[in-house]
Amino acid sequence: MHWTVETLNEVVDREINALPAEQRARFLWIAGLIESHGLEYVGDPHVRHIEDKLWEIRVRGRDGIARALYVTASQRRVVVVRAFVKKTQKTPRREIEIALKRAKEVK
Repeated sequence: MHWTVETLNEVVDREINALPAEQRARFLWIAGLIESHGLEYVGDPHVRHIEDKLWEIRVRGRDGIARALYVTASQRRVVVVRAFVKKTQKTPRREIEIALKRAKEVK
């Protein structure tokens, strides 16, 4: 069975679309890796655990760094719950809290 990568809702779609073009393309490339090879075969530097059920897709480009925070769901689904351009070394707690709150909506 293959993995699928999806977004939680239209808000997350807009967050991804707001990323600079190079970062958005890199996100789509990593999502393609997950779908074609399986999440278990895509590791660091592309994905990394944050806390609890929350993981991140790590995106780097000429315009800086972005993150797409996700959780896994039944039927081998990766559900992206938050995407943002990262401006500090450490992922801001505020971004993690937003993602954890949204993750509660994942079925």
